[in-house]
Amino acid sequence: MNLEQLTSFVEVAATGHFTKAAASLHLAQPSLSRQISTLEKELGAELFHRAHGHISLTAAGETLLPTARRMLADAEAVRRDMDELAGLRRGRIRLGATPTLCVSLVAEAISGFHHEHPGIELELVEKGSRELIESLGAGGLDLALITRTLDLGAQMPRLDLQEVLGEDLVVIDAADSHRLSGRDRITLAEVADLPQVLFHHGYDLREATSAAFESAGLSPNVVVEGAEMDAVLRFVERGIGVAIVPAMVLVDRPRLTSAQLVDPSLSRTVSLAERADVRATRAASAMESTILATARAMASEDTGLAAHVRLAG
Repeated sequence: MNLEQLTSFVEVAATGHFTKAAASLHLAQPSLSRQISTLEKELGAELFHRAHGHISLTAAGETLLPTARRMLADAEAVRRDMDELAGLRRGRIRLGATPTLCVSLVAEAISGFHHEHPGIELELVEKGSRELIESLGAGGLDLALITRTLDLGAQMPRLDLQEVLGEDLVVIDAADSHRLSGRDRITLAEVADLPQVLFHHGYDLREATSAAFESAGLSPNVVVEGAEMDAVLRFVERGIGVAIVPAMVLVDRPRLTSAQLVDPSLSRTVSLAERADVRATRAASAMESTILATARAMASEDTGLAAHVRLAG
């Protein structure tokens, strides 16, 4: 029995599916199946019921699961301790961030961090704020950058939150389009009449803007919906429609123009979250410092975002 087998077992138990678990672990499915089969032979018990494509834990699997999770957590703790002994010459950070931050603040922060600490391995997890909070609470992340346009208070047990930035939502359009006509402000009612590219349902930003339209009694003119951030930006650049996005995504995007959303104005808070009951590694602390320095730089006049991005506090 080895850690690789236990990792595979825990992932199959979490997903309830061999194919999904193999994809998550970047393994070929036959390799994953062999690992589970070998583990079952070594333990002398079947760990999963396999019936018509449905996977569930047997009694033996239920017994093994908490022990396997504890063994993997202990192995991760040993690795963290050894990385600490090596200082910042090597190590590993598991950073979570929302998609909108991955194309703005996080991209800038990682670039600077890698230049300063090339020996640190970085695992980036891109999910919505609610999922990041769950992953952080379960020990799957060291740090998470989350956004709060909606109340997440009840979902943040055992976490320390540090507000980093306040950021306006703006309306973007293709730079060669005339829909915004060089204006620097636009009302929500005016936006509702323009063709819009919307994010998928469940996306934090989509939920916040949908709530604003509903509250105002407006129905947006939707031409495309269901997209992720990269796709939304590309669709807008190609003139398909306008979109409501966080101001920071405009950095280094000359093919986009923007106007501030007013009546009502919408904003969000970017916060750095970490476990309150776990000591941060030196590598995680260094990443935190880099993120805060990057936030200060992005809120400066030099980026042109000073009107829309404010340092917290």
